[in-house]
Amino acid sequence: MKLFNKKNKLFPSIEPYDRGYLKKGVHEIYYEQCGNPKGKPAIFLHGGPGGGCGKLSRRFFDPKKYRIILFDQRGCGNSKPHTCLEDNTTWHLIEDIESIREELNIKKWLVFGGSWGSTLAIAYAQKYPKYVSEMVLRGIFMLREKELQWFYQYGASEMYPEAWQGFLEEIPEEERSNLIEAYRKIFYGKDKEKKLSAAKAWSKWEASCSFINYNPNAVKDSVNAEFVLAFALIENHYFVNKGFLDNENQLLDNIDIIRNIPSIIIQGRYDVVCPPTTAYELHSRWPESELIIAPFSGHSSFEKEITHELIKATNKFSNSS
Repeated sequence: MKLFNKKNKLFPSIEPYDRGYLKKGVHEIYYEQCGNPKGKPAIFLHGGPGGGCGKLSRRFFDPKKYRIILFDQRGCGNSKPHTCLEDNTTWHLIEDIESIREELNIKKWLVFGGSWGSTLAIAYAQKYPKYVSEMVLRGIFMLREKELQWFYQYGASEMYPEAWQGFLEEIPEEERSNLIEAYRKIFYGKDKEKKLSAAKAWSKWEASCSFINYNPNAVKDSVNAEFVLAFALIENHYFVNKGFLDNENQLLDNIDIIRNIPSIIIQGRYDVVCPPTTAYELHSRWPESELIIAPFSGHSSFEKEITHELIKATNKFSNSS
C-alpha cells in the first residue's frame, strides 16, 4: 500500500478522431476514440450510473501512447434515448462494452473505472477476463446494502449535515425511513416539476460530498437539468435493483476470475461517497492488486492526489502488452 508523494496533472485537452453510435435495441450507444489510433487500447467507464463522460475524461491517458475509448452508458450523456430505463441493467452495459470492443476490432484493452465505473469494470472483467489487459480502479463501490445505506440513509448525513438537509427536504417526514424508495416514487411519478426538483436534490447531494474541500463549481454543474434527470433517475433505478447482481457479494466472491489481471486500486482516505473500507476489503480479497491510499483526498477523480495516482497508473501500464 503506497501513499501519494508527487504532483501530476491531466494531459492536455484533446478532441476525438472518431465518433459513432452503436444500435442496441431501443438504445443508441454513443462512443468516441481519442489519442493515438495505433496506441494501447483503453476504455474509460464513467460513474453514476448515469454520469456520462466529459472532455476531462479523455485526459487521464497519454494521448501519444493510448487509443482512448469513451462511451456514454445507456440513457445518459450523448446516448439515446435520454433517461431511458428500458433494458438498462449492469448486464446490458457489459454487453455494450463488449460490442464496442468487437466493433473497434480490439483484442485486449485496459479497463479504467471509478466509483460506479469500478463496479462495472470488475463486473465486465469477470465476464470477459481474456479481453482485459490491466485495470485501473478508483473509489471502489460494490453496491452493497451497507454502502447504499451509508450514503443515502444514515452515515454520510452526519458529516455533511447542511447538504443532507437539502436531500431530505424533498421527501415528506413520514417517508424518510427509506429515502431511495421515496425518491423512486417521485421519479416514477407524473409530476414533472417535482421530478426535476428531486433529481436536482439527489445530484447536488453527491456533488456536495465528492471533494474533501467543498467545490462550488462541481455543485453548480450538478444541477444542470439535462444532466440531473439522467443521473438521478438511472442511479436510483440501479440502486433500487441492487445493481442487478445475483447477490450483493457477487463481485467479491468472483475475484478469482480476475486475480491475475494486473490492477491498481486508488482510493481517497476521506472518500465519503465510497468509503475506503470497501477498497480495503476488495484488496484484502485480492492481494495481487496494488492499493494506493491518497491521504488528503475525497471521492472525485479530480482531487489533485487522485488525478496524480490515476495518471501514474496509466503511465505505468502504457508500455505493457
